[in-house]
Amino acid sequence: MRWGRLPGPSPSISAVSTEPAVNDPAAYDPAAVESAARGFWERTRAFEVVEDASKPRFYCLSMLPYPSGALHMGHVRNYTIGDVISRYQRMTGKNVLQPMAWDAFGLPAENAAIKNNTAPAKWTYANIEHMRAQLKTMGYAIDWSREFATCRPEYYVHEQRMFVRLLKKGLAYRRNSVVNWDPVDQTVLANEQVIDGRGWRSGAVVEKREIPQWFLRITDYAQELLDGLDSLPGWPDSVKTMQRNWIGRSEGLEFSFDVEGSDDKLAVFTTRPDTLMGVTFVSIAAEHPLAQRAAESDPALREFIDELRQGGVSEAELETQAKRGMDTGLRALHPITGEPLPISWSASRTSGGTTTIRIGNW
Repeated sequence: MRWGRLPGPSPSISAVSTEPAVNDPAAYDPAAVESAARGFWERTRAFEVVEDASKPRFYCLSMLPYPSGALHMGHVRNYTIGDVISRYQRMTGKNVLQPMAWDAFGLPAENAAIKNNTAPAKWTYANIEHMRAQLKTMGYAIDWSREFATCRPEYYVHEQRMFVRLLKKGLAYRRNSVVNWDPVDQTVLANEQVIDGRGWRSGAVVEKREIPQWFLRITDYAQELLDGLDSLPGWPDSVKTMQRNWIGRSEGLEFSFDVEGSDDKLAVFTTRPDTLMGVTFVSIAAEHPLAQRAAESDPALREFIDELRQGGVSEAELETQAKRGMDTGLRALHPITGEPLPISWSASRTSGGTTTIRIGNW
């Protein structure tokens, strides 16, 4: 057996390049091909939609992007999935509308403008221009003739009209509620915007705050919504179960505990009134007026309540938190026996703000 280096090419033989020639019509130049395709789609208005009664309709709407300045891979993933669905439905003969718009209203835009020392409108519209150009290079089948931004009066006037109608019907109302508060952006965050206890944009430690909030009285339609789930074709049972849990309708009994030495009452709702005789304590939220009143004369309780303000208010977070609490020193009177029960555990797992009262046994 012998081994060694393979001989190189003979000097008399020219090496053949495997690279395609620049002017080779068979060569694939992505930038040129994609630019030509986008130009053709734009000239022919390929994705602009008009009503056509002869075709079934399909509406493909992905979530609206916030014009933060530039696309990231999350945007690419999201809108590529929507575009695949849109193009597939078009290939099946449907009249497909895939629009695009900008979720451009709110405090984040103002705070970003302050940070960049510019006006919110100038900052927002410049970002929209840049992100629109980026989206167009992706070649998505979007009907750009229907583009809008939620910060434009011609859009939000419809939201205002809808809100006024809900208010007149008694379906919009205001009450205090505990929210996720970003102390840097000075705004309320959805549970999904709290990541590891911090705001998704600012990175600041999120606080629990109780502030006045607007609500829509969808509870008036709870039973109708539940009944409608049974008539939805093709919905997986797991999704229907999630919807039922989200609607959260339950039947039970509401009763009150008198607070010893005052005229205050604590209203409690339970689905198990048969367990009332076993109650040994009453738990209130850290934001409850009674807890706040007790903390005025108890520095240790005040410190504990301030500590509970850190972190999010989602059900997932509350369920995984340790059962921590502290006796307020106040007593509630059992509605049947009159026995004084400790109003204790101004607790980390008691969510829902000032209206939330819980009962239990040790």
